[in-house]
Amino acid sequence: MTSPQEIIFLSDIKQQNISQWLSVESEPIGLLLNFNEQLQAFELLTTSDGSSSSSERVELVVFSDLNITAFVALLTKCEIGRIQLRAINHRNNATSYRFDVLLDDFQSAREHLAKLTSREKFEAALLLNAPSLQKPGLLVMDMDSTTIKIECIDEIAALAGVGEEVAAVTELAMQGKLDFSESLHQRVDKLAGAPEEILARVAKDIPLMEGLKNLVTELKKNQWRVAIASGGFTYFADHLKAMLLLDAAVANILEIKSDALTGNVLGEVIDAQAKADCLTRLQKEFNISSVQTVAMGDGANDLVMMKAAHLGVAFHAKPLVLAQADACIANAGLDCLLHWLA
Repeated sequence: MTSPQEIIFLSDIKQQNISQWLSVESEPIGLLLNFNEQLQAFELLTTSDGSSSSSERVELVVFSDLNITAFVALLTKCEIGRIQLRAINHRNNATSYRFDVLLDDFQSAREHLAKLTSREKFEAALLLNAPSLQKPGLLVMDMDSTTIKIECIDEIAALAGVGEEVAAVTELAMQGKLDFSESLHQRVDKLAGAPEEILARVAKDIPLMEGLKNLVTELKKNQWRVAIASGGFTYFADHLKAMLLLDAAVANILEIKSDALTGNVLGEVIDAQAKADCLTRLQKEFNISSVQTVAMGDGANDLVMMKAAHLGVAFHAKPLVLAQADACIANAGLDCLLHWLA
């Protein structure tokens, strides 16, 4: 049985944030709490009721600056009662708190959380047996609008004078309303005759997504492999691989003849299944445990790859992707992922 030791009323702490309430100095690790919605108070518990004994570990991760009122709204919306603080992580100039939690409906709670974080503009995650940062792992990321801030094909099209036509097809593909392979051929066909030097112009000042360099650096320090699997083009994926010292980069090959784009793609199209196959192949090639694999992307074309990974993370993603991802990063940079890892 649980035995309440102390009651902390929400009205007494609602102006504080997580770190003010659970300060490192107070040594809160192991603290067991239950939020009583009727009392609008946290009950401090001295013993567990034993219902957490399971091979599957469900964790809630929040950042230290999260307001207590927002924290309680999260617990209530996701129907989380009992929580136990297991770790406080200091990574990439931010501090996060990891709680073991009990849930009746994990999938429903995760869906509620994705909507809440997107609407309220804060980051949090509900994770099931999260991969460990301290063990070798594999991260495979989408490129366009994930590792970089642009859709390369849209930039190429704009310089080629067919920007609006190509952008419209891109958006349909991102929303899952048009088969990716079909959309790729439609878009590339419109680029026929464009000079090759357009590609160099786009690559020269390619804008990296916030947190990308830091994420790659920190993962590499911890023996992780990092790769790009993109429905974009090798011209840019290979550029990023060299710049960031990535372990692999897979993308589509644009045919170029006489210093101009022909409007054709060479070889097999890197579609949703090809991205997933890339992750599986790299996992085996680098001898990475399947539970140490992460895939991250923003569009419908990333969903198969995200499902193939142990942890699929939606990054600044479309609603369709948010609804199916294991976790999301709604507002922060890519290095927020460091805090989702155990």
